[in-house]
Amino acid sequence: MGCNRALVLCTPEQYGLAQRVSELLGDKSVGIFDRAVMHVPLETAQQARALAQDLGADCAVAVGGGSTTGLGKAIALESGLPILAIPTTYAGSEMTPIYGITDNGLKKTGRDARVLPRTVIYDPELSYSLPVDLSVTSAINAIAHAAEGLYAVDGNPIIDLMAAEGIAALGRAIPRLKQQTHVPEARHDALYGAWLCGSVLGHVGMALHHKLCHTLGGSFNLPHAQTHTVVLPHALAYNASAAPLAMQRIQSALGVHSTVSAARAVYDLAHGNGAPTSLRELGLQEQDLHKALEIALQNQYPNPRPLMREPLLALLQDAFEGRRPH
Repeated sequence: MGCNRALVLCTPEQYGLAQRVSELLGDKSVGIFDRAVMHVPLETAQQARALAQDLGADCAVAVGGGSTTGLGKAIALESGLPILAIPTTYAGSEMTPIYGITDNGLKKTGRDARVLPRTVIYDPELSYSLPVDLSVTSAINAIAHAAEGLYAVDGNPIIDLMAAEGIAALGRAIPRLKQQTHVPEARHDALYGAWLCGSVLGHVGMALHHKLCHTLGGSFNLPHAQTHTVVLPHALAYNASAAPLAMQRIQSALGVHSTVSAARAVYDLAHGNGAPTSLRELGLQEQDLHKALEIALQNQYPNPRPLMREPLLALLQDAFEGRRPH
């Protein structure tokens, strides 16, 4: 990459791994910033940018999941510093030029080529220690990227192939991760699927599912991967009639019978492997549903089915209760 002064980024929980990376870098490491958190609060981004400037860093090495990669992107957005990403989850953020920063309770997202990591190092062994419950939700989060890619307004046949392959790889991996069988192969499949699904998200636009998750995560501080896991089946059910071919591809990738809808197949994958299925479980209050709806209706993402107030409120209510989709 032509860089010589790397600032290593991580969450507080992954300081040990970041320290190992810093030691491997030797005199090319100028320090560690270990305060990455979910949804990239603006204050945290500003602190990291200031430290990178003070230390004279010429690149960032992001070690961890989507929160850490997101922090690297926030630094790159303002400074242009190149990022080397070392993912330890299945978020897929390392393959996208999409960034998100939360300010005053609102998560603002955008696309900028400067934030796309220059280099990514994938090592399945780095995800061996990822807890099983988080592995499952992180993998379903990745499936969401590909699922929306299948009905994106700017999709194409190559994206469709990548999305289907990514969903299939993750669909194979999740039950084995839960059962803790064939762990190396399962972790490999999960990371392979996450790479493909992240690549899909990096090349096409987002739709209703991501808008809802950005709203629920940024404004109510719900956990990222778990929120994607809960919302995805209901977003698919909302869009099913407007995107039938996409739903067929999801069904086929997950290997379910044609009588099981894509929405129910994803719900069953989550429920059957111990993942949360309701927003109530994640800490959302029922009185917040109307506020979430109002935020979601602002600055709408393109979506196969028009966003309508009453059906969207019903979607949120179903997700809050954890009902199996209609």
